[in-house]
Amino acid sequence: MGSSIVILTGAGISAESGVDTFRDKGGIWSRYDLREVATPEGFAANPALVHGFYNDRRSQLSQVEPNAAHYALAQLERQYRGQVLLITQNIDDLHERAGSHNLIYMHGELAKALCAHCGSRHEWREALSVDIPCPDCRTKGALRPDVVWFGEMPYHMERIYEALSACNLFLSIGTSGSVYPAAQFVEEAAVAGAHTVELNLEPSENVYNFDEAIHGPASKIVPAYVDRILSGQVNA
Repeated sequence: MGSSIVILTGAGISAESGVDTFRDKGGIWSRYDLREVATPEGFAANPALVHGFYNDRRSQLSQVEPNAAHYALAQLERQYRGQVLLITQNIDDLHERAGSHNLIYMHGELAKALCAHCGSRHEWREALSVDIPCPDCRTKGALRPDVVWFGEMPYHMERIYEALSACNLFLSIGTSGSVYPAAQFVEEAAVAGAHTVELNLEPSENVYNFDEAIHGPASKIVPAYVDRILSGQVNA
């Protein structure tokens, strides 16, 4: 197997595009009770509230654009001679719009709906409500945002751990270091012998687990680090 880079991104990479973060001061969880809008129990208790919360966020996707950090990672995927896997905790579509293709949405996608009755998934850009039937099974009230809520298992974990166990370089970009299991990815990569790098606005909660840490705005430090990789200055 050739050289391999695994990249984890979090809310910090999209913050400069105008997407709300969750855990920062003034972030989404300072304004909403996550138990009401981001748990299966909250959805069962008040689906209209949950749909309204995600409808508002979905409608904002058309108002934001990828930034230089998103474009730099897409460039890395295109130009790097080895494998590049991008894992994002974000549910926005900015990586995809910037041109990334080898992409795992471990927390799901805001622009998709999941039917809780038949399990089908559908591209979804419009508002969701309990009155809309599933396009496949026609059950009303079963469609929900295709996002991973608290208490649910993130998507594609087997593929993620397989990639971490074989990577040469691991980058963590714009993450708080407090959300598990993603916060453990650096340890998995380190066990595999990878060089581990944190690229973040400020030190994360687990910054000391990384071999290297660079702090500053993602739109500045990510393109600069990608340039280092592509010019051969980073041993990946």
